[in-house]
Parts: sequence; structure tokens; C-alpha cells
Amino acid sequence: MQLKHLKTLLTPQEGAAKVTCMTWAPNNGKFAVCTVDRVVLLYDEQGEKRDKFSTKPADSKYGKKSYVVKAMAFSPDSTKIAIAQTDNIIYVYKIGEEWGEKKVICNKFVQTSALTCLLWPAEHAIVFGLAEGKVRLANTKTNKSSTVYGTDSYVVSLTSNVSGKGMLSGHADGTVVRYFFDDEGSGDSQGKLLTHPCPPYALAWASNSIIVAGCDKKIVAYGREGHILQMFDYSGDRSEKEFTVAATSPSGQSVVIGSYDRLRVFNWGPRKGAWDEASPKEIPNLYTITALAWKKDGSRLCAGTLCGGVEQFDCCLRRSIYKNKFEMTFVGLSQVIVKNLSTGMRVVLKSHYGYEIDEVKIMGKDRYLVAHTSDTLLLGDLVSNKLSEVAWQGSGGNEKFFFENETVCMIFNAGELTLVEYGSNEILGSVRTEFMNPHLISVRLNERKQRGVEDNKKLAYLIDIKTIAIVDVAAGYNLGTINHDSKIDWLELNETGRKLLFRDKKLRLHLHDIESSVKATMLSFCSYVQWVPASDVVVAQNRGNLCVWYNIDSPERVTMFPLRGDVVDLERSNGKTEVIVTEGVNTVSYTLDEGLIEFGTAIDDEDYYRLLLTCFGSYSIVARFLNETNKIADQVSKESGGDGTEFYQVKARLAMLEKNYKLAEMYFMEQNAIDEVMEMYQELHMWDDCIAVAEAKGHPELDNLRRSYYQWLMETNQEEKAGEVKEGEQDYTAAINLYLKAGLPAKAARLAMSREELVSNNDIINRIAAALIKGEFYERAGDLFERIRNNQRALDCYRKGNAFRKAVELARMAFPADVVKLEEAWGDYLVQQKQMDAAINHYIEAGCSSKAIEAAIGARQWKKAVHILELQEDRSGGKYFLKIAQHYASIQEYEVAEPLFVKGGYIKDAIEMYTVAGRWEQAHKLAAECMTPEDLSALYISRAQNLEAEGKHKEAERLFVTVEEPDLAITMYKKNRMFDDVIRLVAKHHPDLLAETHLHLAKELETESRFSEAEYHYMEGQDWKAAVNMYRVSELWEEAYRVAKSHGGTSAHKQVAYLWAKSLGGEAAVKLLNKFGLLETAIDFAADNYSFDFAFELARLSTKNKIPEIHLKKAMFLEDEGKFAEAETEFIKAGKPKEAVLMYVHNQEWAGALRVAEANDPDSVSDVLVGQARFCFEQKDFQKAEAFLLRAQRPEMAIKYYKDADMWSDAMRICKEYLPTKLSVLQEEYEKEATKKGSRGVEGMVEQAKEWEQSGEYSRAVEFYLKVKDSTNVPLMEKCWMKAAELAIKFLTQERAVDVIQTVGPRLTQLRKYSAAAELYLNLDLIKEAIDAFIEGEEWNKAKRVAKELDPRFEDYVDQRYKEHLKNQGKADSLVGVDVIAALDLYAERGQWEKCIETASKQNYKILHKYVALYATHLIKEGNAEKVLSLYSQHGAPANPQNFNIYKRMFLDLLCLLGRDGAECYRMWADLRDVLILLCENMTKSSEANSPAHEEFEQMLLVSHYYATRSAAKGVDQLASVAAKLSISLLRHTELIPADKAFYEAGMAARTVGWENMAFIFLNHFLDLSDGIDEGNLDTLDHSDFQDTDIPFEVPVPAKLHVTEAQREEIRDWVLAVSMDQRVEQVLPKDERDTYEASLLAANTGIRSLPCVITGYPVLRNKIEFKGPGKAANKEDWNKFLMATKTTHSPECQDVLKFLSQWCGGLPASGYSFH
Repeated sequence: MQLKHLKTLLTPQEGAAKVTCMTWAPNNGKFAVCTVDRVVLLYDEQGEKRDKFSTKPADSKYGKKSYVVKAMAFSPDSTKIAIAQTDNIIYVYKIGEEWGEKKVICNKFVQTSALTCLLWPAEHAIVFGLAEGKVRLANTKTNKSSTVYGTDSYVVSLTSNVSGKGMLSGHADGTVVRYFFDDEGSGDSQGKLLTHPCPPYALAWASNSIIVAGCDKKIVAYGREGHILQMFDYSGDRSEKEFTVAATSPSGQSVVIGSYDRLRVFNWGPRKGAWDEASPKEIPNLYTITALAWKKDGSRLCAGTLCGGVEQFDCCLRRSIYKNKFEMTFVGLSQVIVKNLSTGMRVVLKSHYGYEIDEVKIMGKDRYLVAHTSDTLLLGDLVSNKLSEVAWQGSGGNEKFFFENETVCMIFNAGELTLVEYGSNEILGSVRTEFMNPHLISVRLNERKQRGVEDNKKLAYLIDIKTIAIVDVAAGYNLGTINHDSKIDWLELNETGRKLLFRDKKLRLHLHDIESSVKATMLSFCSYVQWVPASDVVVAQNRGNLCVWYNIDSPERVTMFPLRGDVVDLERSNGKTEVIVTEGVNTVSYTLDEGLIEFGTAIDDEDYYRLLLTCFGSYSIVARFLNETNKIADQVSKESGGDGTEFYQVKARLAMLEKNYKLAEMYFMEQNAIDEVMEMYQELHMWDDCIAVAEAKGHPELDNLRRSYYQWLMETNQEEKAGEVKEGEQDYTAAINLYLKAGLPAKAARLAMSREELVSNNDIINRIAAALIKGEFYERAGDLFERIRNNQRALDCYRKGNAFRKAVELARMAFPADVVKLEEAWGDYLVQQKQMDAAINHYIEAGCSSKAIEAAIGARQWKKAVHILELQEDRSGGKYFLKIAQHYASIQEYEVAEPLFVKGGYIKDAIEMYTVAGRWEQAHKLAAECMTPEDLSALYISRAQNLEAEGKHKEAERLFVTVEEPDLAITMYKKNRMFDDVIRLVAKHHPDLLAETHLHLAKELETESRFSEAEYHYMEGQDWKAAVNMYRVSELWEEAYRVAKSHGGTSAHKQVAYLWAKSLGGEAAVKLLNKFGLLETAIDFAADNYSFDFAFELARLSTKNKIPEIHLKKAMFLEDEGKFAEAETEFIKAGKPKEAVLMYVHNQEWAGALRVAEANDPDSVSDVLVGQARFCFEQKDFQKAEAFLLRAQRPEMAIKYYKDADMWSDAMRICKEYLPTKLSVLQEEYEKEATKKGSRGVEGMVEQAKEWEQSGEYSRAVEFYLKVKDSTNVPLMEKCWMKAAELAIKFLTQERAVDVIQTVGPRLTQLRKYSAAAELYLNLDLIKEAIDAFIEGEEWNKAKRVAKELDPRFEDYVDQRYKEHLKNQGKADSLVGVDVIAALDLYAERGQWEKCIETASKQNYKILHKYVALYATHLIKEGNAEKVLSLYSQHGAPANPQNFNIYKRMFLDLLCLLGRDGAECYRMWADLRDVLILLCENMTKSSEANSPAHEEFEQMLLVSHYYATRSAAKGVDQLASVAAKLSISLLRHTELIPADKAFYEAGMAARTVGWENMAFIFLNHFLDLSDGIDEGNLDTLDHSDFQDTDIPFEVPVPAKLHVTEAQREEIRDWVLAVSMDQRVEQVLPKDERDTYEASLLAANTGIRSLPCVITGYPVLRNKIEFKGPGKAANKEDWNKFLMATKTTHSPECQDVLKFLSQWCGGLPASGYSFH
């Protein structure tokens, strides 16, 4: 929490004008300040001054200045204020709720001494402290005061805890006393709690500790029982003054303490469990803070000062805006103020347990608060201001909250529903349910008061979708469970929680009386239902009717109104109840009878006053009726003179008033007043009684009456009653229709079954049955179906309706096989209905033993369950034995339970049973018979543990040892502190662990301060050091010394004596060490162990000569620690300045070393300078190093360092300046070094070269420049080499210059400086070398220009090199411009065929087709014949003989492609055909005309034409036969087409058009061929079917099968099936030539006919001839093809005709135009 200054409420004065006290009202609305002039100022919440009043003295004779106001406090209701004065009195002023109300003294309490402080923690109870030390309590109700407790010390402060139920008083002697009005179960002590070192003027009781402060400048946090938790000591802070006042935040999580010019803020850290000090609020010139007051919501803190100022501070941790509607102010970790920005309403949300609030949400239409802490959940209603905090373990924020109920919050989490009542800090109740819909949960909490019922809290919820549970959450028990046969979709308790309405998925409305557990069905087809608020009246809608139950105890009595819309809401206000109905776009309201609603509710609630009011509301109607009756009586008296009350009309009317209508009827009938009787009944709508009277008396209006009655029934939608009327009139069909309309199919069924003529009417029966099934009256539907002998449907209905008795009876007669299943289903149903007893026999009948046993167990018929189990043959019943045995064990029938456990294999459970019962003999007997040693061991251990609990340790030990578990016995003795027994057993069973055990016990005894026993065990455990340490820690030095001397060898007692002396210190230590003769040893030991203070102390008091030695040791220690300045001092004190110098040199702190050397050891100065110079040389700081060495007068060292660093020029400079005599020697050394190295480094070489150059030694200069090689400095190398070349050209001979250039040139080329190299070559006319340099740099233009201008002989050389370069680089695009053929070859070589062909197409035809042929060859190798076709289709097919093989290969590869015989492949075949016709035309024009190759390509053209035409025909349904004929014609070309493919396609085509003979022969031959292909030999093939045809016998063997394996198997199956069927003849069809119809060659005459250009069949008669020779067509096929083309507009067929026009030299006259 941080304090932020808001405003100054009261401006401070110049001098002292102390604010004596301040207080905030509990409702946060008022703030009171009392100044030194005894006036109380009242401020509002915003800090505006609104009122003031003056206080008065106890006795006016002493004057107005005779007292000071010490304290004041508001009453808990904020309407009064108590003022404590030093003139021994408390006044209580009534200030009222509103501003400006008159101030009245309502109580005064006179005391025996001055008041010092005051609290008002509870209603009527004011607590105050007196100067005489008493703490007293004043009761404002009785106006008396009493002493709570007394002390002898002035009360300086009073404070209460957060809840106000406990208080602390602080006294002048430092005592703090605690007192509780109610300790709230904390168990904290009362009375004197602690004594603080100074008077506790600043006293605060926070939620976790007590904070006390005073004039000693210390703030101390004390625990609950007065022990110190924390201390904040400001005594060393000179700016701090005494602490004067403290205040705790309302949450108890923060404390503010006031002093001079400062507020110190402390916040409790719940995670650390400690107070953290926030940054203090310092305000200069504020002066001493005299009063603090914290607003009760925690948001503001006010501070009063010595000068009369009042400052207001904001106390929030953080502030945020939520949804732009609410402001959240966190005034502490556990307190949040939620403010509604629109209304200004505020709620303080606070964790009573002090937990940190994580997040606050506002939900449920912005009405409800939800907040989480680590362990609790906070909930609140912003409207009613009711807040709750309940224990809640974190569930990851997965809870779902429902706020439909205004009194309770429903929380769903992980299948559990939790109810929290707003305003209560306990969870109201929790239940398990998976149904989170608020319509499936109903909670009623004290919504209507009832006589004799104090706490009425009921909950109804779903256990499962068909089961409702009703719980009394106040008492915590279950009121009942409702099992329903259908899914429930709505439920609600009435306000008193006595009745439950629920509706199922079938829209049936049910009422359950909770007290009687009676369930009644109220309505079918219920679309809306609701309780009327504040009553037990129910409103529901059934289709077109509004139904109202004014008396819910009589559900059969319903008032109905017709509706034309849907009910949407129910409103009750201002004494009026309205049902809101939407009728289309309009909203209509129907008003209910408020008198009946009030009357019924008053009776239910036994509210007789309300009942009286209700009755008087309808009094006028009754009064009018009585008035009319009196008039009749008076008139009769006048007329007849007798007693008018005996007149029949009067008597009848009085009987009507008592609702005794039969008596009234009798009075009328006695006088034969039939019309009056009928009129009475008609007015009351009692039509049945009216008609009965009319029938009895033979009234002439009987028929009209019946008609009126029927009409009224129909108008009021009383179809059931109307049906009964029709049934009475024997109009059964009409009655049934009305019953069905009323939704009463059961009634209709009863009537139908009672009349034979209706039973035989299928229409009526079907309608009734459908209505029964729809309404789920399955049993009635079953009866109806059984009546009409539809047994199957009857059985189905009985089963659905759970009418199993009838179902079983029917099954026994009609379906005996279903009886067993039905019995099982019957049992299942009974179990579901919790009728376990009844289910058992049905399961037995069904042979379901397991279910029978479960039902018996569920029914608690244990003997029966055992009997069934024993009759079972299989071993599956083990689990049931366990359940039954557990039952008998629970009722202590152990002898019955044991055999059951054993039979079920649960022997351990049997033993456990006996063990729990304490029957150890039986348990042991059973265990020995049945248990393994391990199990037996477990049993004994368990028994031993019981004996241990009883304190029988020896017996327990015996059992443990018996089962060889001595460790458990040892543990037992140890736990019970019986250490001798522990040692005895360890020595016996674990001798190796004896020493360790002694040590362990010794440590335990040591913690209990049992030192002598601990020493014994340490000695036994051979650890004397631990014993010494134990005594040393406890400061028992004599004992420690004794043990060390006895057991510790020669030096141990010396160390103990040293430590003993160290603990004593001073003269005592010296005496002790002298006593033991260990003084010097101790001094050395102390110094060696860095205890220098102790060493100095001992040395000063005894042996001063050892002091320098100690200083030296201390200096060395400080040096090791890196504390050089302190070490320097110690070295000097020890008289060892040289050591200090060496220390600084070693650590390279040269300044320090030089300073110490100059001051204390001048001889070391030179060494320091040399060392510093050496360091600088290592750091390459040569200039500084040289300066230091010259300062140290050591120039020879400078020369040596420069030589070592290869800095010869600097070495020579120093030598020349300081040691000139040695200069020549140094120069010689330098020359030798240079010769030895061959170079003195790059810089050296360059410098030397420059020197040679300057001295005119150009040859040497050139040599040195050429020697420069430094790959890290390329520009330098280039510069030096160019300089060498330049000097060579300028100053050296031509020959030498050429050598230099030929050396430099390749080097520059290596550095990619091609132009520079070329220019050098050109300088000396080295043309070829210059060209090569340009070529290497790919500067072709420059190379060409040099060749052209300087030596044309090299032009071809440059071109040739350029071509080679382009080829090598693969830059074909550039090569095109230089050498096209080379470029094309390059494209081809790199596989860039598209680019190659594109480039070639721009050259001549011959070049193009050379590369087309190369590309085609490449594609054929890759198996891409279609791409080859595309290539020739695009670029033409020249008649080059070298291309013929490509064309043939392309043609054959295309024929071998699979799946290319469909209509979609037309384009490929058409392209092949077009390429071949172009080829043939080209051949006709060439030398290849009429050659064998030409004929072969003509043959290929014919085949490709057939393929193309076949694809076109397959795309048109009318041309299926043409396609088939073409496939058959292709068989004569099997020397080209793969034979298996040709026969397969011909066979399939024949089969498709139904030519089964041919299909069978071709496919049979295909199978023979495929077998031959598998064997690789067609020699064995049978050709007998094709004798006398033109189908060739000798055909090439295909390399592989051109049909898939699946297709082959499918053909094989078909051929086999056809041959078995024998429905085909294995003969090819013949024509008029007595020859196979597709053969061109006549068998008898040998005449060869022309093939039809459309089908390939021979053209015999009706031929059409074309202009082209040898081209003809069968007229029928031609016309068929033409007609199909015309009708379908097939583009493929049009293309075929276009081709024929070209191939055949034009079409016939009746031709077809394809444009």
C-alpha cells in the first residue's frame, strides 16, 4: 500500500494548536476532528466541512478551558459520538443521520480520574482508559459504567482487533494488556501480554501481529502471545524522532505509524509471513503527527498534526475501471471497494481471513460480485449489500456461476453443485449433479413464512436425467427421490418447499407432494408452466388452453381459458396477476382471479388475517345474494303471513349458499319447481345434474338442453365431457373423436375395445393406437393391439410401457422364445424402480444368476443371495461372496462370514475381520492354514502395534521378534523414549549399527538438555568431539575441557582452552591461558585462524613483542582478501614496507607501489618503475614503458625490449640518444637479423625499399618492393608491386624491366587487377600477354580492341577464346549471336530442348528438323511418344529417310499405350493421323514415292484413321456399332498393332454391342495370346477360328501384355461363364459371299473388296465412291455417320469428315459441310 496526498482538510496554524483526536464513522459518511480549542468539526465523505459543535466542561464553574478532549469515537450505527475529556467525564452526543440535525447529549459518564483514550467497538459498549490505570466499560443503554480490569499504570493507548471483539491497552510502564469480549475460537490468552521497553503510545493490533512503538525510535512486531517477530530500529537515524501514534487499516493488513514530519507504512506480506516497510511518506514542516484515523472502508487515511493541520491521504494499492461501469479500489491485499460509477453506491469487499484477493468480477446483469483468494471465494449481492466468504480450494477458475436465484448463488465445479446464501459465510450445501441448467435446479430459502417453521431451506435437483432428489439443506438430510420414466426438462419447488412441479420431455406436467410422496400427472402437451409468485397457484398452457390451478391440493380441479397464442410471462404486482400472451404480433394479458389466489395462499400459510381480508373482498357478492333471499322471505311473510324462512325458495337458496345443491334440488322438487332446479344447475354450469332432472321429469326442453350442453362443452374446450355425452348418446365414433381431440387416447381405447363394431374399424383403431403411442400410453396400446390380435405390436408396446406381466403372459402364448428375455428385462426394470425384491425371481426365471444375486444384495436379502450363489456352477460369483461376507461381518456374525470370505478367495479379509474384532486366536488359526509367511508377518505386526498402543511393550516386542522384525520393536522403544531397550535390541540384532545408534540417541538427548546421558552415548559411540561441542555450545567449559583432556589426545584440550578464553576475553582470558600455560600458543593460534582482534588483545595484555608478527599475519590475510589499503597499513605497522611494495607490484597497482616505495623504501623505486615498464611493454604501450625505463635510468632494457618487439628503428633511436657507443654493434646485429630472416617484416621491407629508392639504388629498391607479400594488406602489396614496375620501366634496362613486368603481371592477375596487368604489358609492347590478361578478366571488348588496333593477327585467337568461354560457362544465349550451331548443340547437350527448338525454328527448315529429330530420339528413349507426336504435329514431318525409324517408333509406341481407346483420346489419334497424312503427301512429292516405306506409312495412316474415327464414334451413342466395327477391322492389322490389345479391344467392343459370338471368339483368342505372351511363344496358337479371313496368323510376339491382370481375369471369368452357358456358337458371322463379314478377301473367289472408310468393313453393295482412288464407303454406315454428326454436332465427328474430305479428294455430292 502507498500513501498519496489528496487534500488538506484543515489548514495548520503558525504555532502549536494540536489536533487532539479524530475518528471516522463506521458507515464512512462522516469524519470528525477535535482541535485544541475543544470544537468538533464534521466533514462529509468527500472531505467537505459540513457541521461543527462545541464540547462542554463537566462543571461550567471551572470554565471552558478547564479540560482537553483526549479521544472520541462514533457509535456502530454512526448516529452518535462519544467524547472523552480530561475533566473526568464522557459525553455521548446524538448527531443524527442527516446533516444539520440538532446535537443532543444523550449519555454522560462521570469518572474518578481523567480520561486518556476511548473506543466504541460494539452497540451500547464504550471502552475507555483512565489516568489511574483502569480500563472501564460504559453501557449507553443502562447509563452505567463498570471496570473491565485495573492496573497501576496510566493508560496511554487503546486499540481493538479487526473484528472489534478484542482490545489492547498500553500503559506508561510499557505493559500491554489483552482482553477479549469474544475470542472467536482463537484460544489466545487474556491479561498481561508483553512489556515494551518504553510507553507504547503507538499501539496497533493488525490481523497477524501487534505493532508497538514509542520514544525509543524502535518499531516492534509482537506475535499472538507476546514474542518478538520483527524489529525495525531507527535509533541510528538522526532525522527520526519519537513515534507518537499508530493506526491499523480496517483489513488489518497495513499499519501506519506517525512521527515528526513522517508517516511510516508497513504492509503484511502473507507469502513471507512478515512485515515489509513501504517507502515512508515524508512531508517537510508537517511537524509531529498527533492523531491518525483510517476510514472504515480502508480508502482514506487522515493525519492530524501538532500545528492543527489535518491532511487526507489516498490509501489504495491499485485502482481500475471494470466494464466502464464500476471502479475497483484495492485498499489492501484483502480489501476492495467496488463503486458503481452511475449510482455512486459503494460496497466494501473484504476477506475476513486476511487472504489476498486476486481478481474481482461483476456478473449476473452487473448485480453480483465474485472474487477469489488462495483459499476462499467471496460473493456479494450489490443490491442487498449482502456479502459472503466461504472456504474454497482453487479449481483453476473452472467454476460456473448462476445467479438466477436472488437469495443464493449456485456454483458448478467438476460435477458438484455448491450453494452459497448471500450474507452467510458457510456453504449452504453441496450435491453431486452433472446437470448445470438452472431450470433443472430449484432452491427455496425462507421465501414464505409458515407457522412453526423457522428455517425452511429446500433444494430440488437431478441425480440423473430421470431422477430428482429433494434435500432439506438447512437440516442436511434427503426429503425424497422421484424416479420418473422419461427425461425431465424442467422442475421447480413452490415457495414453501412442500410441492414440486416437474415436466418431462414428452411435455407431461407432474406434481409431487413432498410430505406424502404422492405424484400426480396434471397436464399433457404442456408448453409453459409457472408458479404464481407469493402463492401456490399454478399457471400452465396446454395447446390452445390456459390452465389455472387455484387449489393445488386438488390437481383435478382446473380452470381453463381458450388461447390464440403462446404464454410468454407471468406478472404479479399492485394486487393484480396477469398472464402475458403473444398472439401473432400483438401481446395480450389475461387477468387471474386475485381473490382466489389470495384465498388459497392464506389457507396454505394459515394466515387467517389475510384470509379475513380476502373474504371481505368478496363480501359484497354474498351480501347481495343474502339480501335477495331476505326480500323473498319478507315478501312471503307479507303475502301468506307465515314464517318466510320456511318458504321452499328461501330454504333452497340457503342450501345453495352452503353449496349443498342436492338439498336445494330436493326443496325445489318437493314443490315440482323443475324449471327453477334446471335454472339453478345451468347458472352453476352443472349440466349433468340439470339434464338428469330433465330426463327424470321428461322435460320437453331435454333435447335443446342436451344440445346447449354439448355446445357449451365445445365452446369451453371440454372435449372429454363432450365425448362422455356422445358416449351416453351411443354415438361412439363421435365420442372417440372427441376423446382423441381432448388428448385422452386411453379413454378412446377403452370405449373402442368395449364395442365389437369399433374393434373391426381399422381406421379408428389405427388412430387410437397412434395417439396412445404418441402419448406414451404403451400398456393401453398393447391391450388394443392384443384385442385386434396384432400380437407382435402388442408385445412391443407392453415392453415399451414396462407392462411386463402382460408382455410375459402374451409371450407365453404367442412367442415362447421371448419369455426369458422378457423376464430379464422385467427384472432390469424393477431394479431401475428400486424394487429389488421383486426383481430377484424374474432374474432367476431368466437364468441371470449374477443379476439375481446383485438384486438380492440390493434388497438386503442376504440368505437368498447366498442360496443363489451356492447353486451357481461357475466361479464368477467371487465378488458377491465378498459383499455378503462383509455384511455378516458388519453385524458381527463372524462364523457365517468366515466361510463366505474363504469361498470367495478373500482370506485376508476374513483375517482382517477377526483382527478388527480382536479375535486373535481365530485370526491366527485361519492365517496359519491359509496365509503365506509374509501375510502372517503383516498380521503379527498389526497386532503388535495394537499392543504397543495399549502400553504392553514387552508383549509387542515378542510379537515383532517372532516375525523377525526387531527393527519395528526398536522403533517402538525409541518412540516411547525407552533408550536402554533400544540399545539392548540394536546390540543383539544389529551390532554393526550400535555406534551409530549411540550417536543418534546422544543427539536427541542433547536437544532435551540431558547432557550427562548424551555424553555417555557420545563416548559409547566413539565421538568425544560431539560431546565437547555439546558442552561448548551450552557454555559448560569445564565439562568440555574435562572431556577433551580425557579423550581428545594432546592438542584437543588446548583448542578447548583457547575457545574458552576467547569466550571470556580480556584479563580473564589471559589468566586462564597462563593457568594452562598456553598463552603464546593461543596468540599464534588466534593469528593463524584470523582472530586478529583476540590475538592483539592477548598480546597487548601479555607479550607486546608479538604485536608486529600479528600485524604481518593480518597484512598477509588482508592481501589474500584483496583489501590492499588495509594490508598496506598492517605491513607498515609490522615494519615491512618492502612487502607492501611487492604486494602492489604483484597486483599491478603501480601508483600504490610507487607511493609506498617513495615514502617508506626508496631503494625499491627503481624496481617498481622497471616492473611497470615491463607491464606496459606486455600491453604494447611502448611509449610509457620507454618513459618508465628512462626514469629508472635503464636505457639498455628499453633497447632490449624494442629488439624483442622487432622495433629496430626505436631501438636505434634510443641507442643513438642514450648509448651512442653501442650504435654500430646494434646496426650490425640488425643487418644480421635481416639477413637471417630474409625480410624484416612487411613494414621493414617497405621502409627499406623507400630508403633504397631515396638513395638511388633502384635495382635494390625494386627487389625489396617485389619481396613485399602480405595477404592481409592487398592494397599495400599492389602499391609496392606497381612501384617496382614503375621504377623498373623508368630506371632499369629493357631486359630487366621485362623480367620485372613478367613477375608483377601474373601477381596482379592473381589479385584480379587485370587492367593494371594489361597496361603494364602494353607499356613494354607485350601484346599477347596484355590480351591474355584482358581475357582472364573477361574484358572481351578490350581484348578485341587491343588485337584489332595493335596486332590483327590475334583477332581470331580472341574470337576462338570467347567461344570456348561461352561454351564452358554454358551461356548459350550469348553463344547464339556468335555460333548458332554451337549454341544449339549446347542447348541439346544441357537438355534445354524447348530453347533449342525455339532457336532452331528461327533458322532454316533443315536445321530445325535436325534438332527436332534429336529431341524426338531423346523423348522416345524416355518413353514419351505423345510429346514426339506433339513435336511433329507442331513442326511438320519431312520425308527424310533418316527420320523414318523415328516415325515408326513413335507410331508403335502410341499403339502400345494403355487406356487410349476412349472418346477422350480422339485428339491424340487425330494428331497422329494428321502427321502421317502430311508425311505421306511429302513422300509422294519426294524420291520415296511408292517405295515400300511409303506403302508402310500409308498402312499406318489407315490404322491411325481407324483409331481416330473409333474415338470419335465412342463419343456418340448412336455410333456404338461403328466403333465396334472399327475395332474388329483393326484385327487385320495385327502385324502393326499388339495382337493381345487388338483382340481384347475387338472382343470388348463386340460384347458392348451384344455381338456375343464374335466377342466370345475374340476374347477366347485374346486369352490364348496372353498365355502365349507369358510363355514368350505363339507357336501353339490355334487359328482355326480365323481360317478363310484376312486376319494374319503370323504376328510379332508382344514384349508384354497390354491389358491389366484384373482385366484379364475378368475376361477369363466371362469366357468361362459363356462357354458353360453354351448360348453362343463359336463361328464368325458370314455375309452374302459366304465369307466372314469383316474380311476384305472373299474365301471362294479370292476377290479383295475395298475397306469402308467409316468402318473398315468390306464395301460390297450400296457403295459410295470418292474421287480419290481406292476410297469407298458402305452407304448405310456413311449415312449413319452423317446423321449422327448432324444431330449431335460432335466436333470430333466433324473433324473426321474434314479429314476424309482431304484424304479422299472431297466428299460425295450429298456430302456434309463441316463449317
